[in-house]
Amino acid sequence: MSTPAQTPAPIDGAALLDQVEAFHRRFNIFPTEAAYVAVTLWDAHAHLLDCFDSTPRLAFLSPEPGSGKSRALEIVETLVPRPMVAVNASAAALFRAVSGPDGRPTILFDEIDTVFGPKAGDNEELRGFLNAGHRRTGVTYRCVGDTQTVTPFPSYTAVAVAGLGSLPDTILTRAVIIRMRRRARNEQIEPFRARIHEKEGHALCDRLAQWAEQARGWVMGAWPEMPDGVSDRPADVWEGLLAIADAAGGDWPRRAREACVTLVEASRANDKGSLGIRLLTDLRDHVLIGIDRLPTIAILDRLNSLDDAPWADLNGKPLDNRRLSKMLGEYMTADNDPIGSRNIRTAGGVLKGFFAKDLEDAWARYCPPPTPATSATALHPRSEALNL
Repeated sequence: MSTPAQTPAPIDGAALLDQVEAFHRRFNIFPTEAAYVAVTLWDAHAHLLDCFDSTPRLAFLSPEPGSGKSRALEIVETLVPRPMVAVNASAAALFRAVSGPDGRPTILFDEIDTVFGPKAGDNEELRGFLNAGHRRTGVTYRCVGDTQTVTPFPSYTAVAVAGLGSLPDTILTRAVIIRMRRRARNEQIEPFRARIHEKEGHALCDRLAQWAEQARGWVMGAWPEMPDGVSDRPADVWEGLLAIADAAGGDWPRRAREACVTLVEASRANDKGSLGIRLLTDLRDHVLIGIDRLPTIAILDRLNSLDDAPWADLNGKPLDNRRLSKMLGEYMTADNDPIGSRNIRTAGGVLKGFFAKDLEDAWARYCPPPTPATSATALHPRSEALNL
């Protein structure tokens, strides 16, 4: 008489996440406590990908080599399902892997700066794949066979990247960003030896997979409460990670939300926006403070004299009247007309210039809130002498 199979004992999710975090801490020096929390939750979320509407990209970025980015990917590789390490992989190779018969991989893309860096050339196809794969409904279309039939290939998969510099905004806004630093002399980690430590990581990976099956019912369709101020795209990025934390319990719901706020605020602080938004913000914070209009010649004078601003050297040339008008013309006034120059009467005659009133709607829609420091910035003295 056969005995019934025993049901595996429930796994303590909080304790398991503690163990995964401790494994990272042995080999990785992350810049903040929030980073350890986020990376641990990301490892777990890769095992429950089909429970979510979107998957955040995990981005390890640094300004210099030797900052631990590749080692971070190595540790993640031991903890996620079906890892696929990619360096200089083509978009075609990646989307075929995602839709292949072996199951959806977790893509780990090292040296991503070779794809999107200043010397990388055009990689719109790969960028499109990474953007589309952020959403469960994301697909990549290709012509297949002799008849060139248009065929959709699924693109939805978990992706972690590591590289120097930054990434396109369309990827950064879909990512949990960990800005790595070189280890200080007093920061010590355990040397990672693949032949020894991979087994430990794989054992944790197996337990994450088991816990994922146990937690699936809690996570599927969950709507975790978001911290104040986290909405829109950042909420999409963190929704799955917070659902994982809530399912695990213990201190993880609290720690996850604290990490969410910390990393979202950090990403906003590092987000300089597009060149157009930078122009609008500089006009508001440094040029048109306390005045309602200014001739174009004075605006250019002040913009090109700003420290730590790009205007004096745009591809080797300073910002000029033509480019200023073109850039501002892409934004609209409150009356839904393109922002354009108008006549301004001065002591020396009539000059073309811009009115603050025409820019107010664009300032409200696109620019970050002004800070006390920027709102108090003095006007550039060379333009003070204009008599309007």
